Amino acid sequence: MSYLNTTKDLYREAALTPDVGLCCTTNPVWELPGLKIPKIMQEMNYGCGSTVNARDLVNNPKILYVGVGGGMELLQFAYFSRQKGGVTGVDVVDEMLEASRRNFKEAEAQNPWFSRDFVDLKKGDALNLPLEDASVDVAAQNCLFNIFKEKELRQAIAEMYRVLKPHGRLVMSDPVCEQEMNTTLREDERLRALCLSGSLPLQEYIKMLTDAGFGTIEIRAKRPYRVLAPGQYPTDELIYIESVEVCAIKDPMPEDGPCVFTGKAAIYFGDDEYFDDGQGHVLLQNQPLAVCDKTAAALEALGRKDIFISPSTYHYDGGGCC
Repeated sequence: MSYLNTTKDLYREAALTPDVGLCCTTNPVWELPGLKIPKIMQEMNYGCGSTVNARDLVNNPKILYVGVGGGMELLQFAYFSRQKGGVTGVDVVDEMLEASRRNFKEAEAQNPWFSRDFVDLKKGDALNLPLEDASVDVAAQNCLFNIFKEKELRQAIAEMYRVLKPHGRLVMSDPVCEQEMNTTLREDERLRALCLSGSLPLQEYIKMLTDAGFGTIEIRAKRPYRVLAPGQYPTDELIYIESVEVCAIKDPMPEDGPCVFTGKAAIYFGDDEYFDDGQGHVLLQNQPLAVCDKTAAALEALGRKDIFISPSTYHYDGGGCC
């Protein structure tokens, strides 16, 4: 697995000399009352989206973040947690852990509410997490799993599943790509370390999560990310890459398969006040109901002329039922 050594070297360099262009996120930095993000943390934000969502962070959750970067998302998680050891950060690169420790001193100086003991930094590997089974409520990673090849990716997801409590949430941001990539791109270790050539099609990415046992998948956002252009990369065609934000919930697997929310909605516009499909889905007249893809297909199969199923928006923010 020499490509993993290439990745470690790349992020060791990024820890010692922050590389603002290493990853590019179009997400704005969280602006919350009393939260100040040190500039150095922003410069070391090596992600492609955000894994921090207030609705995941209720009731004093225990939070795990794998691949600490400059500590920005750890600080954001700590904003909601505010308890000793409430957030655990795991990284395999010593220099990145040390950089985060320095950055947390700066964060403590700028944020009166923040204490460095809110965050517990651990040396560890995503393939063998240094945590007990069922010990965290929320696990997160940002633009890390994209570096792995299939065997290691399945192992990393299985490790996250292992450490999550029942109904816990795995929140991720990763690049995805619907186009075929040639072997040269796929085997380029540096491009894989840069979270580019490991990009999977979204449905393949989702299947990796459901194969691990996650019963509910939410696609929360999907955005343009990068292009790999001929002449700049070893490809004859323009490759378009998007970033996706996904929440995989450790719910029991339904007998008829996982509930995958890709932002579809069902709208009933018939003559009655509501439509009840007898499967737990009640559609009020002309009020959109968020539905998982499985339920959308079942409603479409009824062949009714008074139910509209929207296309996937690839944005789901809760509500609805499956």
